[in-house]
This record gives sequence, structure tokens and C-alpha cells, in this order.
Amino acid sequence: MSVHILYFAGLREALGQSSEQLSLPAQVGSVGQLHAHLAARGGVWVALATTKNLRIAVNRKVAAMDAPVKDGDEVAFFPPVTGG
Repeated sequence: MSVHILYFAGLREALGQSSEQLSLPAQVGSVGQLHAHLAARGGVWVALATTKNLRIAVNRKVAAMDAPVKDGDEVAFFPPVTGG
């Protein structure tokens, strides 16, 4: 299964990239499992595990951790953002 992943705001800065196309192992089938899979990369990827109030969207709709992730989905990770 392959998904397109987008990273926004401070998360994009911490990871040093704004997006990636990723092939996932068979056991990754939910948003929570994808989140854990990415954070398990270690190094800068721990930012995914340590960012508080992280929001995740699947195909541009906010999704819960138990939401399914399917082949071809777009998954976006974005931390809380302030502006002014």
C-alpha cells in the first residue's frame, strides 16, 4: 500500500520535508498505526510522537487515530498553529 504524506508548519521544519510518498507494511492500516510507524523511524521523526495536539487528516478530512488508511490516500499531519 502506498500513501502520500504531507507535513505542515513546525512539523515540516522539524522533519526537513513537506511531503513524501511512502509504501507501508501490511500491518499499517490505520492513522494511529501510520503515526507510530513514522515516529519509530527515530531521530527527527520523534517529533511526530512528541508534538502535542497533533491533527491528522485523511483525504482532507480530520481523522481520528482509528480511522482507516487505504492505498492512494493522502494523509496530512499538522501541529497546532498560531498566527496574527
